[in-house]
Amino acid sequence: MPKFVDAALRRQEVVEAVFRIVAADGLERASLREVADEAGLAVGSVRHYFASSDELLAFSFGVVVDRIAGRLEAAEDRLAKAAPGSAEQHAGVIALLGELLPLDEERAVDACVWMAFKNAARIKPFLAPEADRSHRTVAAVVGRLIMELTAGPGTGALEQQELVTEAERLLAILDGLAMHALLQPEWMTAQMCHDVLEAHLASLGAGAAGNRRATGP
Repeated sequence: MPKFVDAALRRQEVVEAVFRIVAADGLERASLREVADEAGLAVGSVRHYFASSDELLAFSFGVVVDRIAGRLEAAEDRLAKAAPGSAEQHAGVIALLGELLPLDEERAVDACVWMAFKNAARIKPFLAPEADRSHRTVAAVVGRLIMELTAGPGTGALEQQELVTEAERLLAILDGLAMHALLQPEWMTAQMCHDVLEAHLASLGAGAAGNRRATGP
């Protein structure tokens, strides 16, 4: 009697092999044969679930986007329970932003894989849809966060273009921190990432308050 194979579990095993290869050696090495070897499978077994390397890579990109999006959603849910302006809200904001940074092994692998796929999407059109979904997902979270942080007591309401600018500024800081932490982990430690985020949030609050003084109540 043939042994039952859970298709979803097998796909996940293959994707995890992709992630290990990308994190260790880069996306260029993630061929069907290399992935099969890493997963301990025959190439034919991998082809049973993914017809081509392109299909496997696109699927893997989607998985890492879903992982990050899931953590962001959970962090947003926790943040929503905190009182505006409270210490709990501040800690929640830092925790939410930290989900996009390589602050532990799991997030480091996801950040490395995520950035590798986003970079590859520039020249591999089949990755473009997931790259677009990735950006829109993170931008939406950051946009909502900026709106919340600049709408509370003691801050001034920002104009639409200012909101967009602040969101893009925070996105750039997060991308820079993630890249720096992956490339220079001895310097850009988890504590340093935390300190940079704290400094940026402080400047954001000061900027919003200054905007209120300039425009009036």
